[in-house]
Formats: sequence, structure tokens, C-alpha cells
Amino acid sequence: MKSRFAIVAAFVGLALAADAQPQRSSSPLVARVGDTGFIQLRARSFKALSPKQQALAYWLTQASIAIDPIVYNQLSSFGIREKRLLEGIVAHGDGIDPAVFTKIRDFALLFWGNRGNHNEQTSRKFLPSFTASELETAALKAQANDAFRSAYADLPALETPDDVRRELQALQSALFDPSFEPMITAKTPPPGKDIIQASSNTFYEGVTLAELKDFTEHYPLNSRVVKGADGQIREDVYRAGTSDGSVPPGLYAIYLRKAIQYLEQAKAFAEPEQATVIADLIRYYETGSPDDWLTFGADWVRNDEPVDFANGFIEVYRDARGRKATAQSFVSVTDRAVTDAMKTLGANAAYFEQKAPWDAKYKKQNFEPPVVKAVDVLIETGDFRVVTIGDNLPNENSIHEKYGTKNFLFLGSSHAFDAAGSAIDEFAATPAEAARHKRYSEQAEDLLTAMHEVIGHGSGKLSDRLKEGAQAYLKEYYSTLEEGRADLMGLWNVWDPKLKELGLVDDQDEVAKAMYDNAARAALTQLRRNPKGDALEEDHQRDRQLIVGFIMSRTGGIKKIEKSGKTYFVVVDYQKMRQGVGELLAELMRIKAEGDYSAIKNLVDTYGVHFDTRMRDEVVARYAKLDIPTYWAGVNPVVVRNGGAFSIEFPGDPVRQYLSYGAMYDQSLAASVQTAPSRKRGAVR
Repeated sequence: MKSRFAIVAAFVGLALAADAQPQRSSSPLVARVGDTGFIQLRARSFKALSPKQQALAYWLTQASIAIDPIVYNQLSSFGIREKRLLEGIVAHGDGIDPAVFTKIRDFALLFWGNRGNHNEQTSRKFLPSFTASELETAALKAQANDAFRSAYADLPALETPDDVRRELQALQSALFDPSFEPMITAKTPPPGKDIIQASSNTFYEGVTLAELKDFTEHYPLNSRVVKGADGQIREDVYRAGTSDGSVPPGLYAIYLRKAIQYLEQAKAFAEPEQATVIADLIRYYETGSPDDWLTFGADWVRNDEPVDFANGFIEVYRDARGRKATAQSFVSVTDRAVTDAMKTLGANAAYFEQKAPWDAKYKKQNFEPPVVKAVDVLIETGDFRVVTIGDNLPNENSIHEKYGTKNFLFLGSSHAFDAAGSAIDEFAATPAEAARHKRYSEQAEDLLTAMHEVIGHGSGKLSDRLKEGAQAYLKEYYSTLEEGRADLMGLWNVWDPKLKELGLVDDQDEVAKAMYDNAARAALTQLRRNPKGDALEEDHQRDRQLIVGFIMSRTGGIKKIEKSGKTYFVVVDYQKMRQGVGELLAELMRIKAEGDYSAIKNLVDTYGVHFDTRMRDEVVARYAKLDIPTYWAGVNPVVVRNGGAFSIEFPGDPVRQYLSYGAMYDQSLAASVQTAPSRKRGAVR
């Protein structure tokens, strides 16, 4: 499970941040389109790797790129076709009207950054500023410049102008009609539609939510549920198929086969135990079997090499039902200094389990210490985003119970965000709150992220009847509950004297207050990411609003105040807020342990979904004056292969990077990547 949207620097509470990242004079913000900023990630730890480890890292990053296109199709059935069209135009833009090209390039950047033409945080569709006629003229010119002349993965080439025109016509509604596929994931659907029908994602085809009530899924994470012409419901499995033909290929076979090729190369440079992990993943991609996925997860969570990775169908946030997973990947290098500090927290996870405010019957007695690591990221692809600053994996309860979890704190993202600007002076209610934030917020957010991942997600014990996990019972509310539960574990334990005893915090009272201030303020400031509608759809945003709304209602520890025409969320009593934290945490653990769907539905619907649109409009206007990006995308480091040697580069041009990823499946892009028109046609806005 991912922790997102916090702005952190490293594990600063451990007094290690000064050495966690080299100082840079320039901003990590390398490009901007409207309210979306593109930040350059750094990975200083790569140079400390041995040549063998650097080779492993290279091949794992190639496997990450190989699965990247899958998520575009998972979020919309038109996604990969739109991707091919935009990439062809941007890579072959000579002779296109510069003003039109700029509009298409900017839209392409937003498209790549969001993995489609829906905002990745709000789920809402965004529209281009160019017209259909301008797009057609540009596409035909690009085709004349040799775009679209080769196949794009399993899409056939567009060899003639008429082929291009037919493709544009097929994509007309997907690109330009705001009412067509308006939401990736609609957990609050409009009248007349259920949560599946109202969502643009492709996890389901031709089925309704009611029809799935009695349907048994054999491939819960990695299949599309389809209702055929005969009325029968089936699963189309994501898999490459086996070489002997015993398991046939399924959906996304072309991408999974490519990933397997690179994983085979990586395996040759891995240590024996990690080679087994990689072989497990290859087997899973071949068969699609849930048993093979569990085998991979059990071996992966017990392996702790300096070069680590995630690659698979992992998180279920995009599915309104909370069942189907999107493709995602990252490759990381462990920062040993910060990791050693995090291990101090992980080694004491059993203590915090026993101090949790929930019923003793939901507390673990046999506690497997989690693997904890602070890392520099080498690449993030698919549905893994730069806004993720902490991750706890694997998600399967059966692995948690037996082997524990692996917890990541992503240093590169946290540093880049920290350098991109702050809105604290605008949204702090008092100078004292702003001063506390500036001095202690980095420590507070680091500590919250670490506790969220290390002692949050892996905590608690389910009732006997839920041994396979609570997801199937809590359905579309599961992810909101789990993210809220992990946040609350941090908020509850920040006051525990054990943290000071372990040397994890110095001025504990001020750090704790800063953490509570941040939590209260987040429910207000996050509204800037939801410029339309009156409902939150993203699980992390719902969890934050749930926490604040519950505490406002039950204990009054947080209040909404207005000063000089501006709204603020303020902690008026820190101990009353902690009381509310404990009450909600205990109830969320009970709900998870017992699979109490009606209880979590009532809590989230009451406190976590709807917001005051007038307050949202005010927040958006206040941010507009600050001119700080609202949304973020990343530019990955690049591991470069020079024969048998490897090096790392930190490119500042997102256009070239995204085109280079597309070139893995489109030969007509490969020759154009080095000369692709990007900044030379005008600065990215």
C-alpha cells in the first residue's frame, strides 16, 4: 500500500537528512504545463554499487519500461492508441505549425504524466486545447514525416493518410468529448449507473456490479472480467503464456514477454536468492497464476538486496470494487545510513502493536519484524507515481501473517518535493503555526511516513473468518480504510515516549504538534486537486478527510475558522485530537478485522466523501496566487549501458524520456528520440 502526497526530506528526525542527498543549486522543477510540475529525480546511491549490481539495475529498469504501456490500457480502452498518436506527432513534428505543436506537446506531457487523459489524483478527464482539425493536420504531417509507419506493440501501423484519418475518427470522443469516459474510477457514480459502469477503466467489460455478486474470480488481481455475446461471464487473464504452450498467452502478452526477456538478463547478475525471486516473477508472468504470485511475494519480502524492485499487478486503487490491480514498477537502491535508522523503528514494531488502542483480540502476538529501507529510486513506471513517498508491500494478508512486509521510504521524491516550494504562509492560521511548520514539519512528515509504512500497514490481526484478508468484505472502501488506519497509527504513536527513548525524535512535543497541524491542514489544502464536483474519489484523500471530519465531529479537537475571508483548519486541542485519533483507529481496526462493510461505508460516506465546493473554490484561488504546481510528475534517472559498463544520468527533458520509453515498442520512434523536438520549439510552460 502506498503513502502519497506528503512533502518530506528524508528521515530528518534521525538527524541524517544533511547527508541524505547532495545539495543542488538548481530547482528539481524541470518543466511545467499549467498546474502540473515535472520534477527531476536523483539517485546518488547508484555510484556506490558494484559493476554487477549496476548491471542488475540496468536490466531491471528495462523490465520496468517494458510493462509501462499496460496501465494506459487499463485506465481506458483508448489509452495506448492515444499514446501512439501523440508520440508519433511529437517525435515527427517538423513542419507542424509551432503554436499547434506546442499545444499538442503540452497535452502529451500531461497525458504521459497521468498515464492517460484523466487526472491521476482526481480521476477526472482533461481536454486538449487544440481542435480536432488541428490534430488531424498535425497527425497527417507527422505521418508524412514517417510517423506511424511501424507497428506499435500489437497495434498495426498507420501506413496511409486514410489510416490516420480513420484512427482520429475512432479517437474523437475519447479525446474531445467531456461526457465520454469522464472518470477513471467513480466510487460515487451518477444516477442510473453503478461504480463499474461509471468508470472508464478496463477491468470489466459488459458486466454490471450486480452480475458480479455471485461470480467467483480465480485471478482477482490480474484479469479482466468480460461478459461475452453468449451472456456468460469469464476472466481474460493477464499473462504471457508458457514456452511449451501448456498455458496460452492472454491479455498484455506482448508487454509481459518483453519484460520476461529483460528479467532473464537481470537474473544473470542477481545473487542466488534474488535470482530465485526474479525467476518466480517470470513464472508468474508466464502463467498468471495467483499461486505463483504468492510464491513470488513470499520470496521477495524475505530478500533484502541493495538493488531492489517491484514489478507486477499490485495496487487496486483504480478499481472501484477494490479487486483488480494496475501494472506498476520501480527499481531502487538502498541508502544504508537512513535505512539503519529506519530499522530501529521496525525492530520495535511489536511494542507499538501492543500499545495500539484497539481490542487485544486484534493484536498480533507472533510479530515478524518488517524489512525497512530508505531508497533512491532509479525508475518509476506504470501506475507507480512520483507522489508516492512510502510503500509497504506485499499487500496479501497471507504473506503478512507468515513473513511480514517490506517497507520503502523514497528519498528522491521527498527531496524533490521539498525543493519545489511551500504554501505554509498562506494556509497556517497563525505565525506560530507557520514557524512550527518551518522548523519541525520535515521531521514530522518523515516520522509519519515511516510509522505509516513500518508499523501501520503491517499491524493488527484479523478474525479467524477473514484469514484470506478483508478486501473481499470491505470492497470499494478497503483502500480508504487501510490508508486511514496506517496514518492513524503514526498520529497515535507520535506522542509515545518510546520514540524519544529510541532516539527517533528530539523535541517530541513540537514534532507531534507539527504532525497534527499538518494532518488537519491537509484536508483543506488537498481540495485544490479537485477543481470539479463535490466528491473525493481518491483513497488517500478520502482517508485524510475522514480523519479530520471524524475528529471535528466527535471531539472538537480540530475546528474550521475564518479570518479575513479565508478558511483555516486548526488544531485547538491536541489531546482531544489524539483522543479522536485513538477512537477512529480502534474502530477501523475492528471493522477491518471483522469485515464490517456497513460500518466502513457509513464512516466514509459521512466524513470522507463530500466537501463544500465554495471552500474548494477559495482554496483553488489562494493557490493560484501562489503559482505553485498542484499536481506532479517525475523525470526518472537513466541507467546507461556502454558495452559492459554502466553509468547514470539525470535528464531534464521529460519529452525525450517519454519518447524513449515508447520507442521500446515503436521502431519509428527509436530513430527520432535523439532529435525529438521539445524545448527547441518553445519552453515548456
